Amino acid sequence: MHKAVIAATGLFIPPQSISNAELVVAFNAYVDLHNDDNAAAIASGAINALTPSSVEFVEKASGIKSRYVMDKAGVIDPRVMRPHIPERSNDEISILAEIAVAAARDALARWGKGADRIDAVICAASNMQRAYPAMAIEIQQALGIDGFGFDMNVACSSATFGIKTAADYIVAGDARAVLVVNPEITSGHLNFRDRDSHFIFGDVATAVIVEGADDAAGGWDILGTRLKTQFSNNIRNNFGFLNRCAPEESGATDKLFVQEGRKVFREVVPMVAEMIIAHAADLGIDPTNLKRLWLHQANINMNELIGRRVLGREPTRAENVIILDEFANTSSAGSIIAFHRANADFAPGETGLICSFGAGYSAGTVFVRKR
Repeated sequence: MHKAVIAATGLFIPPQSISNAELVVAFNAYVDLHNDDNAAAIASGAINALTPSSVEFVEKASGIKSRYVMDKAGVIDPRVMRPHIPERSNDEISILAEIAVAAARDALARWGKGADRIDAVICAASNMQRAYPAMAIEIQQALGIDGFGFDMNVACSSATFGIKTAADYIVAGDARAVLVVNPEITSGHLNFRDRDSHFIFGDVATAVIVEGADDAAGGWDILGTRLKTQFSNNIRNNFGFLNRCAPEESGATDKLFVQEGRKVFREVVPMVAEMIIAHAADLGIDPTNLKRLWLHQANINMNELIGRRVLGREPTRAENVIILDEFANTSSAGSIIAFHRANADFAPGETGLICSFGAGYSAGTVFVRKR
């Protein structure tokens, strides 16, 4: 039986960033416009006045301090409140493919091998730019990769589901190496006019190369992967091709990201912590001895509580990596950014965990050991 290794990772960061202060100024300007425009209806009780946001509220609720975006001007314009990303012709590379290719090229450079060694491409992300042709096939063509590619969407768990799938191809002997890319322009599905969520998401792209152990020079042995899904409506996005069949509902807020945040916290934290501990036990790993947790980066309070339950004590920031203060929630890419940014100090034989969790509910665990 073949064994799988995470051989390299890559990262693309958009050049523009928005601080909490900038985002709050824009949101509060929108609130003032809305309340002024609807003063009579608010006075009569027909509608409620909108409540301003604040930097203190954002940071206490999430731990987020800034986020990278593909377009800043549109997001912080109180009369627009969304990124402006011009449509490209069918003869141009699509924007999701473009940022995925940038992350992939970074991973290939770190890997030190050519794209001709890759046999498959998996584009695993929370939103696909179109139904077809698959983003993965466009990325495959742009990189000059032979073989096959396909798209995968399991929301915030897409990257770990992609790594699991890639590892299975390696173990089965169906591929020498697989490229998993996670392009996330999450600012496109965020309602920047919603006080409870206007600060949550940021844009980025990550890439992971999974290779057969016999061919790998260094990297990370994949000790075990596990996936779990459990249906919940508490995180949802109803945007899709059938929306045009009900045009009267085209402006509904649930065509963007919506969530019941408190319910998500109460239900996901124990599910994920129990899953990690059970998977570690099945692999013969003592979770309290893990050197590092690279968790999904959605909310600092969730990560800290999961860290305490898994490690059995208060984790240090070095043990439980947090990058969401700089990047915000980047959906499937978050745990990969954390892994990419914080693994250089591992010695051979030391063990860590890449873990995702999100809408679905979905969760994925990938235990790795430095070679």
